[in-house]
Amino acid sequence: MKMRWNLDALYSSFESKEFEQDFKKCDEYISELNDWVNESLNNNSQAVEKIEEYIRRTSDLGKVFNRLISYATLNFSTDAKNEKALNVLEKIQYKYISLTKSSVLFKKWLATLNNLNEIISLSKFLEEYRFYLNEALLQSKYLLSEDVEVIIAEMSHTGSEAWSKLQKSVISTLLIDITIDGEEKQLPLSVVRNMANHKDATVRKKAYEAELAAYKKIDNSIAAALNGIKGEVNTLAKLRGYDSPLDMTLRDSRMNFEILDAMLAAIKESLPSFHKYFNKKAELLGYKNGLPFYDLFAPLGSVDMTYTYEEARDFIVKNIKTFNENMSNFMDQAFENNWIDAEPRNGKRGGAFCLTIQPIKESRVLTNFGNNFTDVTTLAHELGHAYHGYCLSKERILNTKYTMPIGETASIFAETIVINAALKSAKAEEVLGILEQDISSAGQTIVDIYSRFLFESELFKRREDHSLSVNELKDIMIEAQKKAYGDGLDHNYLHPYMWANKPHYYYAERNFYNFPYAFGILFAKGLYVEYLKQGNPFIEKFDQLLAATGKNNIGDVAMMIGIDLTSIEFWRNSLKLIAEDIEKFVKLCDEVNSFS
Repeated sequence: MKMRWNLDALYSSFESKEFEQDFKKCDEYISELNDWVNESLNNNSQAVEKIEEYIRRTSDLGKVFNRLISYATLNFSTDAKNEKALNVLEKIQYKYISLTKSSVLFKKWLATLNNLNEIISLSKFLEEYRFYLNEALLQSKYLLSEDVEVIIAEMSHTGSEAWSKLQKSVISTLLIDITIDGEEKQLPLSVVRNMANHKDATVRKKAYEAELAAYKKIDNSIAAALNGIKGEVNTLAKLRGYDSPLDMTLRDSRMNFEILDAMLAAIKESLPSFHKYFNKKAELLGYKNGLPFYDLFAPLGSVDMTYTYEEARDFIVKNIKTFNENMSNFMDQAFENNWIDAEPRNGKRGGAFCLTIQPIKESRVLTNFGNNFTDVTTLAHELGHAYHGYCLSKERILNTKYTMPIGETASIFAETIVINAALKSAKAEEVLGILEQDISSAGQTIVDIYSRFLFESELFKRREDHSLSVNELKDIMIEAQKKAYGDGLDHNYLHPYMWANKPHYYYAERNFYNFPYAFGILFAKGLYVEYLKQGNPFIEKFDQLLAATGKNNIGDVAMMIGIDLTSIEFWRNSLKLIAEDIEKFVKLCDEVNSFS
């Protein structure tokens, strides 16, 4: 089975007739939209017709633009040295910048309408876009003048976006010097990081040490990129009138502080339970002072849980079918039609992501498959994102944009289904290994994510008055890990460079790209409890919930199934499920003495 994706549904190449036609069409649409805005939005007459026309033009442009930028992004993500992809990507981004003035003028024009919701009620067409229009109205309050916004957009292209590309390029092309089985090798960072799951403790430690040593070659460059991006974000947040970058992020996430505070308070309460898990794992592996960072993902148990790519496909499709046959069939189609790029290789970015391409109603999934059970769950996770896109495929393109926190719902729900189904069908000696990996994953999305939230909060605070050195960044990361992991980790073996390899810190428009993962796992677990209560009737509600994520605030989406996200009890109940698994794990460990 192929482990590289096929992009022909978009374009056969950058030189294809279809790509060139769409590239030209994009220019035409942009020019026509800009001219129309300048000519039409100088008064409030015929407001219904004008809003309708703006939406039609923006939608038509969005479909072409989405195809172009998806193709360029996907090509560049698998080959950081692809100059053509990078060149096209930059040109497309410049085209997007040229829309800034029109977008700002439209939002500011909406603000001059004193009765927007009454106007919307006059048009059946506009009723479909009520949330989109009211969100645009809200955004208008934080916009500067159209000329200043254009300058900001243009400067960000050579500022934060350039820094982000530098980080991606440097990390993607970094080769790690490492000796394996007596042979000196140079391996991509993604391959070496996958060794954290290796069954051989010596290999895990060597990989950790080689990784940390390699960062010294690039840390000054990466630190400069991080400082440039976060400095820009701090400046813009203040200029636009936000209280902080976090305030800006929450508003962009359609979420409020009450929800975040309730979730973080519950997470902080739950940390001792996770520390208990880390210490038990350390004990099993023979450590006395907590778990060293390089053994966070050490496999436990006598069963060597490895999977070929074909076996991973069968495992996911079979187990997802126990929940939702439509979702299972969709995921099987993703494998069959080569929507997935799973092969690790030099030049390919690390980690995993899913990109939904609304105009063709398909998604593309990137992972770095390493034959471990965690790689199987990662595939299920990203395919969950793809299914979310599928559920939105019948929505208008302007109603398909959902925010980061709610965006993790389907992905982590799919993960949960796969893991729980695997536990039910596993042999006795396999249960402990599966359970441990599930808890380990939860530890990442709760404990490690909490450390990243602490790190980024402190980073923004200090960046207000100075650029941070490599050593200062390392110190902040270490302190954040100590606060989150407590005595669960050996403080002599932490990961001071976690800020360097995580791309999440390097998106100027996606700050605090951490707490959404914690939100996702806890919200998904809460949904899973509802599924267990309701059975099959829940499945339709689940799909409807996903389809509504592009045109509702997060709190309203949750209320569709009766969940109050401002209640700390909801978050406590979700965390209680993990705590129960930890207690089960500890009990099983005490009963089994087959670990070395």
